[in-house]
Amino acid sequence: MKKNVLVITGSPRNGGNSDLLADAFIEGAQSAGHNVTKWKAAEKNIGGCHACETCFSTGKACSFDDDFNDLAPLLAKADVLVWATPVYWFSYPAQIKAAIDKMYSFYAGQRPLGIKESLLLTCAEMEDMSVFDGVKATYNHIVKFLQWTDRGCLAVPAVRKPGDVIATTALHKARALGSDL
Repeated sequence: MKKNVLVITGSPRNGGNSDLLADAFIEGAQSAGHNVTKWKAAEKNIGGCHACETCFSTGKACSFDDDFNDLAPLLAKADVLVWATPVYWFSYPAQIKAAIDKMYSFYAGQRPLGIKESLLLTCAEMEDMSVFDGVKATYNHIVKFLQWTDRGCLAVPAVRKPGDVIATTALHKARALGSDL
């Protein structure tokens, strides 16, 4: 079955390690016949959630008009959501975190998402796998709360410089995750 896959990237570095993971995943998903959209959060202007609880009351997902309102229709038509992000200071980079936070608008505005499956692709400079604990915990809580099927987490440690991920098996694994959708 052909799926609509939305890949949201968090790195401000084009061609960085998490960006390469996203591209490998996309290649695999497209080879399996899925429609894939890549949305680069770091190139967008998304402010934090204001907790105003006026979501969708102005005809847009967020009453504060920023680039999240361009993301919202993509979220609404997605069957699969993928976050591809580096770890910044034991968590998500601010750019993708703002988009994640504003996904609350669908809950508050009583507009259930059609997303059924999700994946997390993440990488970090440190070798210690515990560096991923914060990113994984947030992801797991959201998946459980929204009752999505978790299709996997690919966490790649010890990739500091752009392109370091190429010397690992991670791109092959990301490609396989995409083709196995």
